[in-house]
Order: sequence, then C-alpha cells, then structure tokens
Amino acid sequence: MKKCVFAGTFDPVTKGHEEIIAKCSSLFDEVIVAICVNVNKTTMFSVEKRLDFLRATCAKYPNVKVLFHEGLLVDLLKSEGAIYNVRGLRNGRDYEYENEMNFVNSELMPEIVTIYIPCSDPNVQISSSVVRELLKFGKNADRYVPAEIKGKLSDEIKGKLSDETKGKLSADIKS
Repeated sequence: MKKCVFAGTFDPVTKGHEEIIAKCSSLFDEVIVAICVNVNKTTMFSVEKRLDFLRATCAKYPNVKVLFHEGLLVDLLKSEGAIYNVRGLRNGRDYEYENEMNFVNSELMPEIVTIYIPCSDPNVQISSSVVRELLKFGKNADRYVPAEIKGKLSDEIKGKLSDETKGKLSADIKS
C-alpha cells in the first residue's frame, strides 16, 4: 500500500492545498494530511479550527486522514509507516525552501522520498498568507478557499476581532 504525508500549517487551507490533496488522493492508497507546527510562523487560527477546516475540505476523499502532529515531519512519516513526503509548489521560491528542507529530512530519514507537485495556474498565486491578510482587513477571501469552508473564515475572524476589541475596550476603561 502506497501512503504519503502532506504536511503544513494550513492556516488556513486554500484551494491550492485542496488541489494537492486531490492529486494525492488519486495517486496514493492512503493520504495523511497533517497540521504540523512551524516554529517560524504565528498562526491566525487555532489548531482545532484548522483541523475542522481541513476535515470539512477532505471529507470527500475517503482515503484521506487529517491529523495534528507536534514533532518533526520525519517522525510523523516513521510513525505512520510512510516514506512519501508530498510538497506542493507554486514557484521557484517554494522549490528552494522545500529542497533545503528535503536535504535535512534526508539526513534524518534516508529512505524518505519527497515528491513535488506543482499547483495549476489558477492556484499559483494563492497562499495562506494572502488569505490571512485579506481577512485581517475585513475583506472576503472565499474565492481562495475550498467551497466547504467559505464563509466560515470570515465568521471566525469577526468573532476573534470582536473579542479582541472587547478586551481592549475593557482594558482602556480600567486604566
């Protein structure tokens, strides 16, 4: 049985991520989509919310399992009995970063096979960073995210912003 891991922060999941998941689903018997911790990133959405968004997106793929992993990618691959590490690519910068990571991962797990899957033209410019920036400024980002989570992101951000605003107002009143 061929099994792969497609890992990322998915903050939030985008149409580009969904495209890679769909391709993996048709290529592999089992696909593990894992939310992993990136110590260099600050996330907008909680792990629980990102898991909810990913599960909703992946529900249509019966061979896809969604999970959270807090350690190194190679440890996840080993625990899942997988050697295939799938990485989505949008451009040359993505390739350079992923190739550096592949070098380190190969040192830690020599049997790892990293597979780069490029996004199609409509998804090349989509990134979680763009989606977060739009949301942060109150703009609609639905055209960049899977149909299953459209509207949920804006609702989540509105709730967060109103809670933050309430907290700031409360702090201002006390001072």
